[in-house]
Amino acid sequence: MKNDIVLTGDRPSGPLHLGHYVGSLKNRVHYQDIYKQYIIIADLQALTDNYEHPHKVHDNVFQVACDYLAVGIDPTKSTIFIQSQIPEIADLTIYYLNLVTVSRLRRNPTVKTEIDQKGYGDAIPAGFFMYPVSQAADITCVKATVVPVGEDQLPMIEQTNEIARSFNRIYKKQVFPDVRAIVPEVARLVGTDGKAKMSKSLGNAIYLSDSADVIAQKVKGMYTDPNHIKVSDPGNVEGNTVFTYLDIFDPHTDEVAELKRQYQAGGLGDMVLKKRLTEIIDSFIEPIRTRRQKFHNDKAYVMDILKKGTAATREVTAKTLAEVQDVMCLKY
Repeated sequence: MKNDIVLTGDRPSGPLHLGHYVGSLKNRVHYQDIYKQYIIIADLQALTDNYEHPHKVHDNVFQVACDYLAVGIDPTKSTIFIQSQIPEIADLTIYYLNLVTVSRLRRNPTVKTEIDQKGYGDAIPAGFFMYPVSQAADITCVKATVVPVGEDQLPMIEQTNEIARSFNRIYKKQVFPDVRAIVPEVARLVGTDGKAKMSKSLGNAIYLSDSADVIAQKVKGMYTDPNHIKVSDPGNVEGNTVFTYLDIFDPHTDEVAELKRQYQAGGLGDMVLKKRLTEIIDSFIEPIRTRRQKFHNDKAYVMDILKKGTAATREVTAKTLAEVQDVMCLKY
C-alpha cells in the first residue's frame, strides 16, 4: 500500500446517483486497496444551502452511507466519517481564515460559478462563500496528500495548497504536505436531459436505489437527436445522451459501434436503443440496489460504522490540531 493519504467524499444533499458512481465511487473502491483512504460525509457543507432544512441533511447522512457500502466501500479498508463530528475541522477553518483574503475567495472560479448558478447575487451566505477555506481544513485535518476531484474543483485544491504553504511559511514548520488532485477519466456524467451534469437539483439523475420501472421511465425520457423523427432518418451520435451512456456502461463495445453505424445511416429507432440501455443500466444497478436495501434495513449497523470511522478520524485530527496549536503558540 502506498504512503499517500486520500481524502474524498460527498455532500449528503440526497442519495447518490450514476454520476457519482462514474465520477468517484468506482474509483474509491479501487483506491481503498492502494491508499489509506478517508471518506468524508460533508454534512456541514450541505448545510450551506440547506440551512433551513437540517433534518434533510441529517437523514441523508445515513442514505449516503448506505450507497457507499452498497457499491463496495469496505469499512475495514476505508475510514468513513461525518464532517460535523470532527470539531478540529472548525478550529482549523478559523485559523485558516487569517491566511486568505476576501478578494482571493471572490476570484475562486468554482465559488464564482456556483454563486451564479444558485443566483445568490450579493446575498451570499458567509458559510458558502468561505467554503474553500473549510475544504482546506477537511483536507489538511488528516494531512491528505491526494484528493480525487472533478475538473471544476481543481481551483479548490489550488487554494488548499496556497493556505497550507502560507501556514508552513508563516509558522516556519513543514506541518502540511502539498496536495495532489486526481481527475477521473470520466469526471462528469451528463444528465438524462443532455443539458448538464447529472444532478438531483436539476431532476436529471438516475439513482443507485432506483427501481427497474423508474429506470425505464427515466431512460424513456432521455434526450437523443431531436431531428431523428422517423426510424428511417439518419441520426446524430454526437451529443446523443443514450449513446453517451452506452459508451460508459455497455461492455459490448463492438455492438455499440455497430449500433452507431446503423443509427447514422438511418433505420434504427430511438426506442430500440433506449430498451437496450434500460436493460444495461438496470443490470448494473440491480446488485447495488439489492445490497443497499440490506444495509438500509439495518440502520444500527450502518451508523455504528460511521461512529467508529469518525472516532478513528478524531484520533488523527486531534494530533494535527495539537501540532498546529503548538506552532501557533496556542498551547496554554
